[in-house]
Amino acid sequence: MRDPERDPGRLEHILMAIDKIEEYTQGISYAQLVADSMRLHATVYNVQIVGEAAYKLTHEFKASHTTVNWKQIEKMRHILVHDYYKISFRIVWNVVEEDIPYLKSEVRRFLDEIGQE
Repeated sequence: MRDPERDPGRLEHILMAIDKIEEYTQGISYAQLVADSMRLHATVYNVQIVGEAAYKLTHEFKASHTTVNWKQIEKMRHILVHDYYKISFRIVWNVVEEDIPYLKSEVRRFLDEIGQE
């Protein structure tokens, strides 16, 4: 059983991973990311961390914070970890560009709600 007291820490882990993703991808294009193996794999790793931290959130927390598609985040993590040979770096890039900014704002809002940030 997952401990609800750990939810704020998991949310903090998501924010820390997002900060790294932003650091690694700021000011570069998709082509530049794919050409830089170290930066690419560091980005993928931090997307995995986002997924793992989301997976570890309690079911109650996720059920009460439905503005985030937690299942989609978890599914992405499972693909990156278990189906690593099928990774589409274009999809990873789209997640970084389109989904990460929204997730960051929502996680900050959730932490504000529980008085953690």
